[in-house]
Amino acid sequence: MSTILQTEQTIPTGTWTLDTVHSTVGYAVRHSGVSLFKGGLTDFDAELADGVLHGSAAVASITVQDEGLEGHLLSPDFFDAERFPRVSFTSTAIRRDGDAVTVEGELEIRGAKQPVTLTGQIAGPVGEKIGLTLETVIDRTSFGMSWNMELPSGGSVLDNEVRLTADLELKQA
Repeated sequence: MSTILQTEQTIPTGTWTLDTVHSTVGYAVRHSGVSLFKGGLTDFDAELADGVLHGSAAVASITVQDEGLEGHLLSPDFFDAERFPRVSFTSTAIRRDGDAVTVEGELEIRGAKQPVTLTGQIAGPVGEKIGLTLETVIDRTSFGMSWNMELPSGGSVLDNEVRLTADLELKQA
């Protein structure tokens, strides 16, 4: 008769704060039907406190390869940064299965709140650090970002689906 050893893997308790040097937040959206337009946000924070993950980012910190596009992304056509200077996320449930993690919560962009499910990996804790690699896909139009242009050959300049990613290293507070 064999014995099966089972260990419970849980989300670390206590408070874990962001290590900004080792963390990134990004986005990718299909452009002209052929390539991914990618960028990120550089001014963001995150905290995992007693099983609740919360994060927010300053919209004005958006990065793009073409600086000429930055103004358009900050305009009312997209983020409307003057009226809505931050985007935020707060979890409502976190489930861990080994190294896999599922995080359900509420994402707020432009004052619109939508439920989202993030999936990814969790590493640790290792010493006083944990890592979270998370992603989700949202429909940008459900957050009021409906600007688009039709391509001469048909189709749209921008896809409505946007992939959001977060690679977070958190340290025990």
